[in-house]
Amino acid sequence: MIRLLALLFALALSGGCAHTKKKSDLEALRPVVESFHQRVRWKDYRIAARYIIPERRQDFEKARRERQDERDLSITDYEIEEVQLDEKGERATVTSRIKWMRLPSVSEQSDTVTSEFIFRDGKWLLERQLGGPFDGELP
Repeated sequence: MIRLLALLFALALSGGCAHTKKKSDLEALRPVVESFHQRVRWKDYRIAARYIIPERRQDFEKARRERQDERDLSITDYEIEEVQLDEKGERATVTSRIKWMRLPSVSEQSDTVTSEFIFRDGKWLLERQLGGPFDGELP
């Protein structure tokens, strides 16, 4: 009887730890996603690049300079709509709605953006993004 109780207690603890780990992973992801969105909204591309996987940071920054995004790109609003975490808690797909315009156009665009984040070296990093002003730059 004592062994059965000990086994049930151990199972309850292990299940609780797994749930807590996923919850904490999600809690760690949300501020990263928010910060990346805020940084690009306020044209702080140097800091925004820190949230991108290292092998794509330079290309991201170079594209910002070449497209003169400091001057021409305006992200007017963003809203995080959905966050999905994979089973292992190592990958996440974030769906956002972003409103933006890039000169010379003065028409505001509203896009659904899918961002794929990966948990690497103890932190969440943006690996890929589809849609929005950076579409195709983080393939």
